[in-house]
Amino acid sequence: MLLPVPAAGEPDVRSWVADHLGDLTTQAAKPVDPPLRGGQTSADAALWAFDVAGYARRRNEVWPPQRRGASGLSPYIRHGLLTLREVWDHVGSGPPRDTAKFRDELRWQEYARHLYARVGDASAESLRYNVVERSEPVGDPWVSEAKCLDLCWEELAGGWLTNQTRMWLASHWTVRENHGWRDGEDLMFRHLLDGSRAANRLGWQWTVGALTGKAYGFSRWQVEKRAPGLCTTCPLERHCPIEHWPTVSEREPRAMPNPHLRRDDDPESTAGPSTPRHTAEAEAVWMTAESLSDRDPAAASHPELPVIFVFDEPLLRRLQLSVNRLAFLAESLADLATRREVRVHRGDPVEVLQGIALATTFAPVPGWRRRAARLDVAALHPWPWLERPRSGPVGSFTAWAGSARPARRGGTRTRR
Repeated sequence: MLLPVPAAGEPDVRSWVADHLGDLTTQAAKPVDPPLRGGQTSADAALWAFDVAGYARRRNEVWPPQRRGASGLSPYIRHGLLTLREVWDHVGSGPPRDTAKFRDELRWQEYARHLYARVGDASAESLRYNVVERSEPVGDPWVSEAKCLDLCWEELAGGWLTNQTRMWLASHWTVRENHGWRDGEDLMFRHLLDGSRAANRLGWQWTVGALTGKAYGFSRWQVEKRAPGLCTTCPLERHCPIEHWPTVSEREPRAMPNPHLRRDDDPESTAGPSTPRHTAEAEAVWMTAESLSDRDPAAASHPELPVIFVFDEPLLRRLQLSVNRLAFLAESLADLATRREVRVHRGDPVEVLQGIALATTFAPVPGWRRRAARLDVAALHPWPWLERPRSGPVGSFTAWAGSARPARRGGTRTRR
């Protein structure tokens, strides 16, 4: 189904989502407006405004919001509006300690992509240590009298959380309450503007101990340190449900961990082409949610061609993403449409794109691979890696970083 192109401007875009995609969305019990807007214009402005100075000291601060040092760039990075290389270079002139810590976090993003590109859908399972993955349905997860948890749930409903509060929610959900981590990961993925299976699953696996064997414990101590004064506003201050460190059961190693964690026998296939591959003349650019930038390699190489984006109806019906997530995508398309021809569809991408010779950019996700294999890809462009995948181990960030070449242009090898 061919849809009208969304008009630029937040109210119009949200109305557009309700009109054309509303049956495919979910909504939190407490709807919250998103803190960030989609689009290349917004992404470039956010990057230009970001000053890395003070990042190392303030990156984990939670409350009040003005104390935070988190960049807020992750939704733009996740959807390819900003590449890791662009962000890496932007902070190059900052204070050395802050630059090193921020670049370390960018490398965690790259590690997440390498891990997901290699193991794919297997990342839905506990990779190295056994941790409960599914559990009985819980009540309304959005209801909590504890101020710290209520703050986290409310900000998740808006679509963005700091890394610290993501760990708080994941730890409380699985380590303290013993709910399945996949259930929690699905819930978080549904709402985060930067939700990606690569980064979101890695974060949950790391927090609950499925990747390292050591779970992250969340208690009042972290709240008092990272959100000073919040506890005094909480109705449960004298009866705090997270007063003490949670009891953590021993994580047992998996008997047969995924062999791809140790070695990739075909890293070139995992990474995709290193140079453009042309087999025929393209008729249109196929753009996906992985890469919505004006500077997307395929789009930039074919500026005269129309861009086609397909809201994947079967996938969205299953995922039931939030209105805010789809509005972010629609805003990005509306912004792009002010500069070039954009055609927006709703349906099965393979059916919509059949018979069209496409130029597209490789994406390191299994869904893209499955669809691309059934389409006429006339021009395939490389994914803009920060560090190209290699054959060594990816079972932990330390193992991955230890086998890495230093990032280009003065990069350093750092650890979290």
